[in-house]
Amino acid sequence: MASKVWSEDRFSCPVCLELLKDPVTIPCGHSYCMGCIKNCWDQTDHTGVYSCPQCRETFTPRPDLRRNTVLAEVVEELKKTGLNPPPAQSYAGPGDVPCDFCTGRKFKAVKSCLTCLASYCETHVKPHSEVTPLKRHKLINAIGDLEQKLCAEHQKVLEVFCRTDQTCICLLCTQDEHKSHDTVSAKKERSVKQKQLGETQTEIQQRIQERLKEIEELKQAVETLKRSACIEIKESEKIFTELIRSIEKIHTEVIELIGANEKAAVNQAEGRMKKLEQEIAELRRRNTELKQLSETEDHIHFLQNFQSLCAPPEAGDLPRVTVNTDISFGAVRKSVSELKDHIEDFCKGELVKITTTGWMAQTVTAPEPRNRAEFLKYSCQLTLDPNTAYRQLCLSEGNRKVTRRRETQRYPHHPERFDIWPQVLCREGLSGTRWYWEIEWSGREASIGVTYKGISRKGMDHSCGLGFNDKSWSLRCSDSSYTARHNNNETAIPAPRSPRIGVYLDFNAGTLSFYGVSDTMTLLHRFQTTFTEPLYPGFRLDWFPGSSVTICQLN
Repeated sequence: MASKVWSEDRFSCPVCLELLKDPVTIPCGHSYCMGCIKNCWDQTDHTGVYSCPQCRETFTPRPDLRRNTVLAEVVEELKKTGLNPPPAQSYAGPGDVPCDFCTGRKFKAVKSCLTCLASYCETHVKPHSEVTPLKRHKLINAIGDLEQKLCAEHQKVLEVFCRTDQTCICLLCTQDEHKSHDTVSAKKERSVKQKQLGETQTEIQQRIQERLKEIEELKQAVETLKRSACIEIKESEKIFTELIRSIEKIHTEVIELIGANEKAAVNQAEGRMKKLEQEIAELRRRNTELKQLSETEDHIHFLQNFQSLCAPPEAGDLPRVTVNTDISFGAVRKSVSELKDHIEDFCKGELVKITTTGWMAQTVTAPEPRNRAEFLKYSCQLTLDPNTAYRQLCLSEGNRKVTRRRETQRYPHHPERFDIWPQVLCREGLSGTRWYWEIEWSGREASIGVTYKGISRKGMDHSCGLGFNDKSWSLRCSDSSYTARHNNNETAIPAPRSPRIGVYLDFNAGTLSFYGVSDTMTLLHRFQTTFTEPLYPGFRLDWFPGSSVTICQLN
């Protein structure tokens, strides 16, 4: 009898769901732990109205709470006889499958029946091992969403796989709309796809090992590079301390160059390692999902999830990074020692050579993107800087679109604003790696370019215009042609109008490329140079109200 009483949770607190502790009974007749009901009422004490958490009956003023002696004695007797409440983990919690046959607070299901389409706890599943007709039912580890195992049209269990439509169906479907289709049992199709799943797992595991090996190689290369840079700095210091004060500035430039090259190379390698680690994490997560799918006993669940989980992993064609660990300025040291009389001019020339053709130029070797999908791997988010916008340029769409207007915009005074040239720059400075962005332009013409931050902003001479000076590069777009410009040197490019232009910047390689974007990527022009500081994308809308440029959102 006591077991029946307990099974109905008659001595459980409705708040904490545990056996009553210091039981109290409030005026409506419901019982709680003394601490539980006090906490509930303390939280609403400011309202002056108190209610029962179960029946919601209200009381004013707050009822006095007294221990229910009889109920407390019954609870103590239950504890002595060993009838303690079931362990908390036996109840269904978040993420668990609840028993379909439990009433009140449900226990966690341990098995699901694919014949009954129901889930059972340890108690309610017993008939399936004791009753002869139920013994023939198919039991699997508890799973949720059993309704998905039913045919939506016939409400029959899904047990056949249609290879023609690549979907799970019931037996009645094979006699109806799938009558002439290639159908097999779910179990047979599972065996076929299980092999494919294994092949995918093997490929993922192999990819993980390759990436781990590459990370280790990069780590070793970075350490060697750091040691080499440290040694070179010390050697350079020994020579430069022997030189006269007039070359101290050059001495500092050499040290800064080595440090900058080291930092850039390390950043490249560490960036690559981070991407490799992210890919490994994704591959491991994918492998775990495939393992779980491989081990499930539910054929239907397997087949329903196979297509999304078993697609071959995308090719890991991240650009390979090679770190040149041999940093040497021996030629510079020798020249300085031999030509002390002409050291200033000579060292300046040598530093230029190192900057343009030294080891840093060879640090990163990666293939050029071949199609738009590969360009998009380097896409970046850009926003226009209102503080730089000419007063007849109107920014909109979250500072991603600029339009030329007749009326003057009410921009505040700012030292970085262009006051004569109708130009605007982006907030973001780009350096140290590869970048790609796309714009859409409309109107008679527009110019797209990049510039160092030091470009002039005031006045109408060429020091302010994108492409008209040695600090900027640009492509002017018109209806039937393009013009590439740097340091006021022009290159005419006859080509049909393309409303969308892609810009690809490889900062380390010193290339800036412009493409017409459609079904294919059409190269319009490529600048080849050496970039020495961050580049800021910018735009010019030449004198025609209504012309606009929009920075595209790239996925």
